[in-house]
Amino acid sequence: MRTQVVIVGSGPSGLLLGQLLAKAGIDAVILEQKSKEYVLARIRAGVLEQGAAELIEEAGAAGRLRKEGLVHDGTEIAFNGERHRIDFKALTGKTVIVYGQTEVTRDLMDARTAIGVPTFYEALDVSLHDIETEKPLVRFRANGAVHEILCDYIAGCDGFHGVSRRSVPEDKLRTFERVYPFGWLGILVDKPPASHELVYVNHERGFALCSMRSKTRSRYYLQCRVDEHVEDWPDDKFWDELTRRLDAEALRNLQIGPSIEKSIAPLRSFVAEPMRFGNLFLAGDAAHIVPPTGAKGLNLAASDVAYLSSAFIERYNRNSSAGLDSYADRALARVWKAERFSWWMTQILHRFPEASGFDQRIQRTEFNYLFSSEAAQTALAENYVGLPY
Repeated sequence: MRTQVVIVGSGPSGLLLGQLLAKAGIDAVILEQKSKEYVLARIRAGVLEQGAAELIEEAGAAGRLRKEGLVHDGTEIAFNGERHRIDFKALTGKTVIVYGQTEVTRDLMDARTAIGVPTFYEALDVSLHDIETEKPLVRFRANGAVHEILCDYIAGCDGFHGVSRRSVPEDKLRTFERVYPFGWLGILVDKPPASHELVYVNHERGFALCSMRSKTRSRYYLQCRVDEHVEDWPDDKFWDELTRRLDAEALRNLQIGPSIEKSIAPLRSFVAEPMRFGNLFLAGDAAHIVPPTGAKGLNLAASDVAYLSSAFIERYNRNSSAGLDSYADRALARVWKAERFSWWMTQILHRFPEASGFDQRIQRTEFNYLFSSEAAQTALAENYVGLPY
């Protein structure tokens, strides 16, 4: 086969890139190791910056997002049992939209199906070849046969464990990582949320978060130890611990019920540099991971796609490689800002097992400053709603 761009991975970043390229008349094939059903079963975060929502609209996949997404003007942070609201709209003029990543993926899949462009699901043994040449080749196995695709460029959108980043020689790649000494235990429940906006909680027993996927489906998280397992947390134990960490207002509105999904996610910060090697371009989790505290994972993937799609369009429509040549630097500049913000949110909202009395006093002082300073609240709001692309 022959195409212009091979996209490895059919998560939101790969699908969004494929849709934007298709609308610009650029041929692209998507390869996905898992089945379509498996991809849609992944439960991920659901807070979208305005820039990400606008990009999905540009891709022609925002119909349900605009109808069903919940616009949030702010968020609340609880410390020492007291809640403080950060008003995004008043401080920045911007808002965020709560809309599950699974739904974003479904909408992009449907949009791709509607225009009839190729996606290979259950593409096994994907390997990338000649990525430093002008004609890279991608080999994979599907439907009992081995296939090869010649292309101009490869977009690695296949996540942290995918083949794309592993295809870069180790001596050509630098990685930066911080692994946190706790995880997030999350459950999904078909009950209305405890608050109309997200509530972040710093409690002496650990972090908690009251979130949502819709007006009738809630998502709750607890900080847990990294060595714990889902089986250690039956529903009754989860609800008992959550009620210990919430403030009185949240408790009055909390509706408990049987979980329909439960999982534990480890927390890490990770960046791989550069995000380009030859004619292979990394995007999304293939290049960087952020702890979910700052709601930046999906949004960073979207900003990568914004830069990369415009660069491909410039290359094919204007025969200019300037955008491709600057992609890695532009993307990484935004990545590191989001990494800093996500790290900071994680630092102030969690209880670290090794924290000293000094560390705890510094954390308290951070909150005192945040709650008393409009400048500090504006800085948080500007980072949360998303810096400009």
